[in-house]
Amino acid sequence: MTADRAARRRRRLAAAVAAPIVVAGVTAGIVLSGPPWRSQHPAAAAASTLGTAPVVLTDLTNTVQVGGALGYAGSYTVVNQAAGTAYTALPAPGATIRRGRDLYEVDGTPVTLFYGPTPEWRSLSAGVTPGRDVAQLDRNLIALGYGAGLVVSDYFTGATAYAVELWQTARGLPVTGTVPLGQVAYAPGPLRITGVTPVPGSPPQPGTAIATATSPVPVVIASVPVGQEYLVKAGDAVTVTLPNGVSTTPGVVTSVSSVASAGSGNAGSPPDGSNATQGPGGGSGQDTVQMTVRLTQPAAGAHLDQAPVNVNIVSAQARDVLAVPVSALVALAGGGYAVDVVQGGTVHLVAVQTGLFGQTLVQVSGPGLTAGLRVQVPSS
Repeated sequence: MTADRAARRRRRLAAAVAAPIVVAGVTAGIVLSGPPWRSQHPAAAAASTLGTAPVVLTDLTNTVQVGGALGYAGSYTVVNQAAGTAYTALPAPGATIRRGRDLYEVDGTPVTLFYGPTPEWRSLSAGVTPGRDVAQLDRNLIALGYGAGLVVSDYFTGATAYAVELWQTARGLPVTGTVPLGQVAYAPGPLRITGVTPVPGSPPQPGTAIATATSPVPVVIASVPVGQEYLVKAGDAVTVTLPNGVSTTPGVVTSVSSVASAGSGNAGSPPDGSNATQGPGGGSGQDTVQMTVRLTQPAAGAHLDQAPVNVNIVSAQARDVLAVPVSALVALAGGGYAVDVVQGGTVHLVAVQTGLFGQTLVQVSGPGLTAGLRVQVPSS
């Protein structure tokens, strides 16, 4: 059958279908009043070359893209509690300090980073008033491997003193079994140093800040238009398009703010509060809510601090559905759509109901449609 004859036949069949077809589930703002790829002009139809494509069983997904910026979670200030003559070592901006490692030095004595929410505020030794800071010390000693037989409690026990001695011996510190104020510093987790205030040799002042830091965990802060807030919640999986505009990496939404911010044209700000270039898909001046996304593969965000990215949020999804190329749809004279099914050298028109539209595919259902059948599509 020639392309001209097939096109004429398709027009006759389309006009002959009297029953209107309901178009259901069309999403993503796609409205079809008559597909431009199926012109009813005889000359255009005759000029088209027809090919075929299979009906497939697949998953279809539509996404909404919002702009954001890569950064690091958390914002912390390191406060010195050690007295002495001079800072003899300080962390370098960009360095990552983990539990049990030297954070800085005063008079040649290291101040060690421990993990915990309670700042150091007193010396710890046998006889101190029970407190959560003692339990915090126990947890760190156990985590570092010095707490065999130590039970976490608010009481500074003999087991606590012994674990402290083991730790001090391993670190080359004076072995006292007590932890003087300033010998350790606490933070919620590993620290990525972003700034250092004093200079080596300057006199330490207890209670003064020496450094600012974030966690080393890369996150994305994005601005979601208020009208699309319903599409996303904590725990949802998303994908992040990296600054090259091609590569993507998976992420998980960790929080969505319940408070909207007035639109100012910024797509999102890095977690450390610095400015970032506006990313595509945001910054339209409309009211937004802030969304935080944790990267499932943190290495993908390494060395990309303050870089603009896009977050892709699933707005609609259909699983295990039949789909055909969008270009396979034929607009019917009575309304709705059909597809030309090719079987055994013959072509017959099948009225279909459409569902979700993807980028190139559309969900369809109709009598006799199964995966593997072939439908006509323009090949040029």
